[in-house]
Amino acid sequence: MENLTNFSEGLQPAVCRACLCARGAAPGRRPGAELSPQGRAAAQPRGSGGLDTPDPAPRPRTPGGGEVWLLSSAAPGHWGAGAMPVGGLLPLFSSPAGGGLGGGLGGGGGGGRKVSGPAALRLTEKFVLLLVFSAFITLCFGAIFFLPDSSKLLSGVLFHSSPALQPASDHKSGPGARAEDAAEGRARRREEGAPGDPEAALEDNLARIRENHERALREAKETLQKLPEEIQRDILLEKKKVAQDQLRDKAPLRGLPPVDFVPPIGVESREPADAAVREKRAKIKEMMKHAWNNYKGYAWGLNELKPISKGGHSSSLFGNIKGATIVDALDTLFIMEMKNEFEEAKSWVEENLDFNVNAEISVFEVNIRFVGGLLSAYYLSGEEIFRKKAVELGVKLLPAFHTPSGIPWALLNMKSGIGRNWPWASGGSSILAEFGTLHLEFMHLSHLSGNPIFAEKVMNIRTVLNKLEKPQGLYPNYLNPSSGQWGQHHVSVGGLGDSFYEYLLKAWLMSDKTDLEAKKMYFDAVQAIETHLIRKSSSGLTYIAEWKGGLLEHKMGHLTCFAGGMFALGADGAPEGMAQHYLELGAEIARTCHESYNRTFMKLGPEAFRFDGGVEAIATRQNEKYYILRPEVMETYMYMWRLTHDPKYRKWAWEAVEALENHCRVNGGYSGLRDVYLLHESYDDVQQSFFLAETLKYLYLIFSDDDLLPLEHWIFNSEAHLLPILPKEKKEVEIREE
Repeated sequence: MENLTNFSEGLQPAVCRACLCARGAAPGRRPGAELSPQGRAAAQPRGSGGLDTPDPAPRPRTPGGGEVWLLSSAAPGHWGAGAMPVGGLLPLFSSPAGGGLGGGLGGGGGGGRKVSGPAALRLTEKFVLLLVFSAFITLCFGAIFFLPDSSKLLSGVLFHSSPALQPASDHKSGPGARAEDAAEGRARRREEGAPGDPEAALEDNLARIRENHERALREAKETLQKLPEEIQRDILLEKKKVAQDQLRDKAPLRGLPPVDFVPPIGVESREPADAAVREKRAKIKEMMKHAWNNYKGYAWGLNELKPISKGGHSSSLFGNIKGATIVDALDTLFIMEMKNEFEEAKSWVEENLDFNVNAEISVFEVNIRFVGGLLSAYYLSGEEIFRKKAVELGVKLLPAFHTPSGIPWALLNMKSGIGRNWPWASGGSSILAEFGTLHLEFMHLSHLSGNPIFAEKVMNIRTVLNKLEKPQGLYPNYLNPSSGQWGQHHVSVGGLGDSFYEYLLKAWLMSDKTDLEAKKMYFDAVQAIETHLIRKSSSGLTYIAEWKGGLLEHKMGHLTCFAGGMFALGADGAPEGMAQHYLELGAEIARTCHESYNRTFMKLGPEAFRFDGGVEAIATRQNEKYYILRPEVMETYMYMWRLTHDPKYRKWAWEAVEALENHCRVNGGYSGLRDVYLLHESYDDVQQSFFLAETLKYLYLIFSDDDLLPLEHWIFNSEAHLLPILPKEKKEVEIREE
């Protein structure tokens, strides 16, 4: 044939470069390269059908008359038996008249078909290919979200580019691998490897990631393989289970047992003997009156006040529940002896506080503010309406625990009982600081209702946590409520983690130091925090960094500043010889947080501050420079004052009072600031309910005598609401049996 003769003389048939590349050939490969139809070097010997034995079948041609072939394994300048027309390999180039996609070209008896160019691809075929390609890309990107953020770990799992990243021989990777195999392999490596071997540790981390990733893929595959009828049946069964759980959860509302209220200890305030201290405390009470009166005047019955606009402000955290500032301020009004205001608030609760709303709420926020506020008001005043409302709301929150693991959802529809998690939380995970900040309130709900269900729910959270392996002894911020496994390995003592650690310590203290499990969990966690997160700056400031997949981010949030008080409060129960160490650690954290205030123009601390790039205790990002009347620094000052009586804590607290008066006080109340480094105030126009519940309460206690709410009798929840210690042998409130 003429074309074969031309080829033997050096004129090569047209070869689709894109096809060669797609099949594995490197661009620019020289003409004599030996490739099979799949783009790999052919292994079979050259047989008949090459140039030695011309093939009589007609060859496919391009519209210009050139033939289209893929090179085979023949020696340079010859065709091999593996020679194959492009149309038979890639259906993109088959003629529309040739039977659609997949139509073979040439080779063997029967007439060959002419090949149309790529432009001849039909619109439907393009659409099908685009759908397939889009689905593949979506699957790849979706899978990445199940993996930690560390680029090093990600590259190791996906590409295995280094021998150190290869799976060990005892780990069965791939679709057939079992979780048990991975666990056995890890245990064997821990026994055989030397302590602290970084290669073994990295390999162990990769094996764990692969194990979790494969488990997620298996679960997804099993769900997709179910028939529609099976999925519908599972939904109906789940609905039936939820309905049964809801009936059981409503049992506490069938009647609360009568109780004998015992007058609380240390709630009658005496005037400080020192005139200067007395004057400062009176000023803080006046600040409370200014905040309360403006809320009453411009936003009464709504959740929060907009002091600049002089109107109401409602956060989505509370759904359609109203009166957050009223409930949050109840105990502050009581201990400041603002009796008329307290009675007004009680009347509103009795007549208007309604939890029968069709809206989604934050379980965490509603618990610490509403449940905590109502419990505190009951324990201080003995008013039965507060106990009734607290238990009623507790019952409404129980459906949040209807998950496979018992770890509650973050968000709950109060009417339907349907829960979900924040969409941004690692793979649909629950947040450590949210599900870990229910324990104190729910133990008291069981105590006041006579029903153990509340205590059972939060004790199950402990059970789940104690079964899990903690990376480096640390608790990640994310836990999947369906699988009961950790999400991304992010660890923080600030936002997303903070109050979990606080509640471990306070659960032990609230039990009259009988809850030894909580004590052990707390001190084990603190030891890991000190080892992996606590660092010193070049100038000697102690700070708590954040841990992300083994890498430290040298940032400390305002929320983290509560930890100074926590370390000091737990010092008395510390392991032998460590009490003074933890007291000093609390003092160092207090000093660092004071520096974050002192280094701003407004003398109020930013939302977060950093220790990198030559910067210490200063916010470097615009979205971290705001102050929203947060209480955490005042909280640490209060504990440090009570435990040390060092006068600097009262001095620092008064500096904060002056800053609040100079920069946050407006005619309509108190407003947060958008940037504490500016020379002039830029207000956010929100008076947060926790300003009355926490910030002003802690300041008031700093300038009060220690016999007001003594720490040996009271525990403060995460919103500074007061809960009494419950001795095992003698309860503050004894429940009678009807």
